Amino acid sequence: MKKPFALFLTISMSSAFAPATMPSAEQLKQIKLPPGFSISVLASDVPNARQMALSPGGTLFIGTRTAGNVYAIPNVVSNLAQGKKTEKARTIATGLPMPNGVAFHQGSLYVADNSRILRFDDIEKKLDQPPKYRILRSDFPTDRHHGWKYIAIGPDGWLYVPVGAPCNICLEKNEIYASITRMTLDGKQREIFARGIRNTVGFDWDPQTKELWFTDNGGDNMGDDVPADELNHAPKAGAHFGFPFCHQGDLRDPEYGKKSDCGAQGPYVHPAWKLAPHTAALGMKFYNGAMFPANDKGRILIAEHGSWNRSKKTGYRVMMVPMSGSKPQGYEVFAEGWKQGEKVWGRPVDVLVLPDGSVLISDDEMGAIYRVTFTR
Repeated sequence: MKKPFALFLTISMSSAFAPATMPSAEQLKQIKLPPGFSISVLASDVPNARQMALSPGGTLFIGTRTAGNVYAIPNVVSNLAQGKKTEKARTIATGLPMPNGVAFHQGSLYVADNSRILRFDDIEKKLDQPPKYRILRSDFPTDRHHGWKYIAIGPDGWLYVPVGAPCNICLEKNEIYASITRMTLDGKQREIFARGIRNTVGFDWDPQTKELWFTDNGGDNMGDDVPADELNHAPKAGAHFGFPFCHQGDLRDPEYGKKSDCGAQGPYVHPAWKLAPHTAALGMKFYNGAMFPANDKGRILIAEHGSWNRSKKTGYRVMMVPMSGSKPQGYEVFAEGWKQGEKVWGRPVDVLVLPDGSVLISDDEMGAIYRVTFTR
């Protein structure tokens, strides 16, 4: 049985329809970063910018959730290296249902919309006349609630595709819901990698161990301060992370968790770190660049999109998680200022480390991509 989610679509998606506006110099000054860091606008012509993927050739691909478009900005890496202006974004696909997820591999762009995985072959040579996509799979659920997907190709060469719960909190018979699946790049094989995950819209692999880490959004309507969003660690396939029986690892659901063991020794994997409740932790990446200070190497960056129904807004920032081996050591603000009091002008969605070590941040509220740099 699904619990009600009244006003979800109206409130959580309303800002995505706002027209893209160039962030002003005054707004950029509001972004607080650690000493030595600075932020600039890389691009401001990507309405509803969501997940980002970079090709080895330096083309930046950007998915959207409500705009229905997929964008490409060519020559990003080389233009930055030469001090040139960013080229205009090309629209390479339109009219798709929530094409949030993008991934690039061996000349092909993979796009996840609501229920399908698409592939655009030889795309970089055809940005001005994009080719017709090939449908690799079209049998993912069609539910729009948590139907947008974040995708990435793992160290094992499989494409990882999450399927969110089609509700706020519910228990569905179809085991593909509330999971992370993975599929071969030709679409012929698919399996469930992890279960009990309400809605993950961001994951990455530790560059040292090659193990999967992911964010997960906690449930709504349980109070301002519970449940926590989660940073989770899945070193191997087969784990269950508790949803809908246990929230934040140790909090029983009042309906579905009455007989569940949510203790540390129970059957469900607890979060590696509890994130702030209702912040909508989305895109995350391990920082593996060489531009930032040496002690930032190996830390996790997390984009927090921000709350939609909390009595006082929270999130709208980028956080950093220091690591010791595979153990998080804290949870601290890296960039904030998109929220001023209770007014919000920007919403971070995804983070991406460029080859030069700078970091990109997508913002679906402003239709912008920011670049964060560090000067020693």
